[in-house]
Parts: sequence; structure tokens; C-alpha cells
Amino acid sequence: MRLTVNGEPMEVKATRVDALLGELAYEGTHLAVAVNYDVVSRTQWAQTPLNDGDAVEILTPRQGG
Repeated sequence: MRLTVNGEPMEVKATRVDALLGELAYEGTHLAVAVNYDVVSRTQWAQTPLNDGDAVEILTPRQGG
């Protein structure tokens, strides 16, 4: 399936948000995910399907100032 993840086009096997995070090796509890500009709550990651052409943003916290 072809997705745009954080602005980069890529081919993935995942068909749900939780599977995508695993496939891309995102770990930890401090993540935020949006699919087509809609924020997906953590409790819905396993139930949220991904479709060919979707835009996914995965946000992680950063230190800085």
C-alpha cells in the first residue's frame, strides 16, 4: 500500500495505524498520530484502517528551546 508518512511517500504492508507504527519501528508512549489530518486516539490505533493514498503524520516529543 502506498502512503505518505510525515510528508514522505512510501510503500508499506500495514493496513492499520498500530501495524504501521510497528512496521516503522515507532515505540514508546509519547506519540500522536493523524490520518488525513484527523487525530487518532491511542485507543483507536488498532481499529483504524489505512487506505491506499492516505496521509499519516506521526509526531514525537522533542527537547529544545
